[in-house]
Amino acid sequence: MVNDFDIKTKISQFSSFSDFADAFQLNANDLVITRASIYEPFIQKLHLDCHFILQNQYGNGEPSDEMMNRMLRDLQGVRYDRVIAIGGGTVIDIAKIFVIKDIQNATDAFERNIPIVKAKQLVVLPTTCGTGSEVTNISIAEIKARHTKMGLADDALLPDHAVLIPQLMENLPFKFFVFSAIDALIHATESYVSPKATAFTRLFSKEAIHIILDVFKAVAENGSEFRHQRLADMLLAANYAGIAFGKAGVGAVHALSYPLGANYHVPHGESNYQFFIEVFKLYNEKQPTGCIQEVNRMLEKELQIDAHGDYRLLYEKLSALLSHLIQRKPLHEYGMQREEIATFANNIIVSQQRLLKNNYIPLTEEEIRKIYDRLF
Repeated sequence: MVNDFDIKTKISQFSSFSDFADAFQLNANDLVITRASIYEPFIQKLHLDCHFILQNQYGNGEPSDEMMNRMLRDLQGVRYDRVIAIGGGTVIDIAKIFVIKDIQNATDAFERNIPIVKAKQLVVLPTTCGTGSEVTNISIAEIKARHTKMGLADDALLPDHAVLIPQLMENLPFKFFVFSAIDALIHATESYVSPKATAFTRLFSKEAIHIILDVFKAVAENGSEFRHQRLADMLLAANYAGIAFGKAGVGAVHALSYPLGANYHVPHGESNYQFFIEVFKLYNEKQPTGCIQEVNRMLEKELQIDAHGDYRLLYEKLSALLSHLIQRKPLHEYGMQREEIATFANNIIVSQQRLLKNNYIPLTEEEIRKIYDRLF
């Protein structure tokens, strides 16, 4: 029997964090993982009895096994029944590991040296509009000893509750708003063309693409502050995209971004942005007659352009909109060296098959190398 679609996470919306805290009866048996930038304006004034961990006290940037292990050491002897994650992708990825039974070393979980058994309830409140991780069973972290990112996908990591509170995005800087929203757009488009996509997941992908591009056009026309009028829409779009890729998966865009994040600590959404347009142009070049035509028609409608079948013109238009919001930098500005291109391309083929199997159409190592070369 083929399971076309399911969603086990309960999704709820609140107008404020205070309303959520009352409804979920937060108490001393809860471990709350968040950041000072969220704790101080929204949580501190409630004087909750929860045990708090502020992720920024353990380092900034993408999550790593070392960061998680320092937290785990500080939590020895602390009893908790629920893990409440309030943050972006880093906080959520960390929190997912903390629900594993008897977890002492995060590296063991990612390398599956221990049984992945859920022992705590997980409640996730996203504070960015990109990850969609509040409805997926995946945690991503840099494994320092391996100098790469690894993903752990297991239903034990699936949140029990996803809670959407637009208020928590009010202080999100414009740069991170845009990068996270582009990440959600990539989730929606990659999952739409994935071989594992279904009619059901494509409904969520399509609506996410529509909302995100509608917001992007409005922000481009009215200025960066206009985003505050559309926070609820963008948060919902990211959730839709998360539902879609949680079932259908993402592919080459994410795979190519991993070396950039792992080696140069480029934030996830920003690193995905680097490769989005080039990967989809190559997909069109290699197989223009498949379901990518449906994506192209959606993009034409949203961008109000008739590309007459010229995908280059279409993706130039999309690139222009994204660049109007925030410029994409060449790879060498992050510190990447040209001689690393061949190594990165080979490592992707060797270590990222979990993602590459979701490609619209297979890419060769040489084609991956050429993408890096063009973007260098």
